[in-house]
Amino acid sequence: MTAHIAETEAVDGAPHPAPRVESEVGPLRTVLLHRPGNELKRLTPRNNDQLLFDGVPWLARAQEEHDAFAEVLTSRGAEVLLLSDLLEEALTDQRARIAGIHSAVNERRLGIDLADALRSHLSTLAPEPLAQALMTGMTFEELPAAEGASLVRKMHHPIDFAVDPLPNLLFTRDSSVWVGDRVAITSLALPARDRETALTDLIYAYHSRFRRTGRAYGAHSAPVEGGDVLLLAPGVLAIGVGERTTPAGAESFARSALADGLAHTVLAVPIVQERATMHLDTVCTMVDRDAVVMYPAVRNTLSAYPVRSDGSGGVVVDGPVPFLEAAAEAMGIDRLRVIDTGLDPVTAEREQWDDGNNTLAVAPGLVVAYERNVETNARLEDAGVEVLRISGSELGSGRGGPRCMSCPIDRAALV
Repeated sequence: MTAHIAETEAVDGAPHPAPRVESEVGPLRTVLLHRPGNELKRLTPRNNDQLLFDGVPWLARAQEEHDAFAEVLTSRGAEVLLLSDLLEEALTDQRARIAGIHSAVNERRLGIDLADALRSHLSTLAPEPLAQALMTGMTFEELPAAEGASLVRKMHHPIDFAVDPLPNLLFTRDSSVWVGDRVAITSLALPARDRETALTDLIYAYHSRFRRTGRAYGAHSAPVEGGDVLLLAPGVLAIGVGERTTPAGAESFARSALADGLAHTVLAVPIVQERATMHLDTVCTMVDRDAVVMYPAVRNTLSAYPVRSDGSGGVVVDGPVPFLEAAAEAMGIDRLRVIDTGLDPVTAEREQWDDGNNTLAVAPGLVVAYERNVETNARLEDAGVEVLRISGSELGSGRGGPRCMSCPIDRAALV
């Protein structure tokens, strides 16, 4: 694995500080976002459930809301990197082009002849249209003109997808996680998101900015999604285990982080396996060094299995123990302050569904949150947390808030 590095190279050759993330709340310096694009136009009432959206978003408004989100972050000193820009730049490398095309063309689905024709077509595209094709997908009617008879083409409806779109790219949190100075490419659980990690992987592998970045964990291990990984404090990770992250995924991630010296304690946290609580960050996120916003329905029932190194290459697994107690002990503090979602059970349930717990910390005690969660935001401010409110009427249709939509790449250390 790569040792600590003083600087990396940017696309323009100018040096940038080496990426490093040790907490959820250290001052945000660089963050990866994805501005929603034409992949959202692929969503219809017929396929939105399969593609993991609760509705059919209005793209223009979603882009306006996302632009405002990015502006809030830049106004607070964060450098915003856009996934589409990085992907296009990475695809100037022939190796990245091969990897991207390989991930998009499903020979078992298309058959050998049609798959070969599609690969040949994609290989002729310049980086920008190739990046768009990889993100937006292609229907059968958009495939290159047939050179001969094709049963596969004839038996599919013209608007069926030959290459699936990736509307969930919006949620950059899930496909990669930075722990210390290394990036973990995750393994996403559901078929609709399978190719996202392939695109993220090629960005980190072939973009000049990340060419010296060390890796932690691997995308081909058991399912782990970034929304389930919380960096509670330097050396302390919490990993939700539920609908998207499996016990095997949590254990693999924990073993990797412990072996690489990226953590001394990993808390595996069981969560209910349902849509409303798909990730740990849908019920709990850090808002200050010693504070979380938490869905009150799980406050007294959330448990944890502490995982630590046994000193000889293996691990010791304890628990289950109450999550809040285990977290405070691992963090070396007396207790973890808890700010409840909502004011009553009904409001709490509504605001948890609307991502009231899914805040993004820009600095200790400074978070971005959806404006619609009025009661939760008021509770945060009463507890001394400044809230930067953004609109999310269209962005929220994929069930994700500001934390889901952002992958911190560099945070300043807590002092």
